[in-house]
Amino acid sequence: MASLPDGVKAILDKKTFAYVATVNPDGSPQATPVWVDHDEDLVVFNTAEGRIKHRNILNDPHVAVSFVDPDNPYHMVAIQGRVVDLDTEDADEHIDWLANKYLGVETYPNRRAGEVRVIVRVEPTQVTG
Repeated sequence: MASLPDGVKAILDKKTFAYVATVNPDGSPQATPVWVDHDEDLVVFNTAEGRIKHRNILNDPHVAVSFVDPDNPYHMVAIQGRVVDLDTEDADEHIDWLANKYLGVETYPNRRAGEVRVIVRVEPTQVTG
C-alpha cells in the first residue's frame, strides 16, 4: 500500500472533484466524477448499489482516481489502487457529510427512493503528483 502524502490529504480535504476510473466487463475504462475524501491513507467516495461504477468494482476492484487542486489546477494527483471495502453501514450519513462539504446543505438532496448508498474505500498502490 502506498501512503497518501499530507499534501494530497490537504487537497482531498478541499471541495475537490475527483474522477474514478473503473473497468467495464469488456475491459474498457469507465470514468465518473465523484465527491471524495480520505480516511487516513484510504481514498473514500460514495455511490449507490447498482450504479455502473459499483457493478464494475464488484467485478474488478482495480480503480484509478485523479483530481486537481481546486486552488492550483496545475497540481494534479493520480492514484492507482484497489477497492478494499464496500460498506453500506453509515453510508447515508457519509453522503450527507459530503453534501455538507460540497453543497453546504445538511442532507444529500439527490437521494432516490429505495437507493442503498455505499461507502467505497480505495487502498492506493501508487500515488503520483
